[in-house]
Order: sequence, then C-alpha cells, then structure tokens
Amino acid sequence: MAVIARYRGEILDLAQRQTATDPTFRRLYNQGNLQFTYCLWGLMPGSLGDEESPFNECSHAYLAAAKALLTYMAMMPAAGREAKALISDIDAEMVRSGASWILCQYSGEAFSTGAVVEPRWRDIFFHLPSLAVILATVAALGAAAWSIFRSPAPRAGAA
Repeated sequence: MAVIARYRGEILDLAQRQTATDPTFRRLYNQGNLQFTYCLWGLMPGSLGDEESPFNECSHAYLAAAKALLTYMAMMPAAGREAKALISDIDAEMVRSGASWILCQYSGEAFSTGAVVEPRWRDIFFHLPSLAVILATVAALGAAAWSIFRSPAPRAGAA
C-alpha cells in the first residue's frame, strides 16, 4: 500500500478532473476522503508501515478506496486511458520495490463504502509514536490557548 500512498495525489487529481461521474464513482471518492479524515489525514507516524499502529487499518482503508477508485476510473470512458496508464506506472513501481498487495495483515479484509474504519483509539496509549504526536499536539494547542487568552499584565503607573 506504500506505493498506492505515493500515487494517491495523482489518483485524486485524476478523479477531480472528471466531469461525468456516477453514484459509484462519487461513493468511492467520498468514502476515501472521509476515511482519510478519520485517519487524521495520514499524519500519524507509522500509520502505514507499522502494523501495530492504531492508525494502520484505517490507513489501509483510505488507500484501498483510492485503489478501488482508480480501478473504477479505468472503466470510465473519459478517464480510462489516463487511469490505465497510472495503473501501469503503479504496477511497475510495485515490481521495482518488491511490493505486494498481500504483505499487510489488513490486505485480505474487505472495506465497505458503507462503513468507516476508525483508528483503534484505545491503543494510542500503547503506541509510543502515536502517543507522542497526540501529546505534542495537545501541548501546542494548550500553549497557543494560554498565550491567546492570558490576561495582559497591568502596566505600572497606569491610571
């Protein structure tokens, strides 16, 4: 899925350029974007490469949606040629990098466009990279709130 992750931007760019869409196309596109948001926009460390990451399964879900969208676009008249060329590029890179669809524990799982795969929120406390990012974010937000809302010090001699 790391190869799909590198091509996700190109897949979405191709999808955004489509003017003639259908409900299946829109469902795949929206599911991938919704899933990406639930997965905190792919910003958590190790979310794709670390099988123990609480964000690993949801990362695979948004990438599976991108792959399904690309496969679907390959059958669309307006996008077919570009989608097939992109699939060919992805296949070639997968061969070069020795990647495989079945290396991950979640590759065999079916992802439904009717359900969102959430991160395993409770496991964040046991996954140090994820916990560090969450704590750093909370600390930064707390510091920002403190600096914005703190009372200004009274001036000496002010009337």
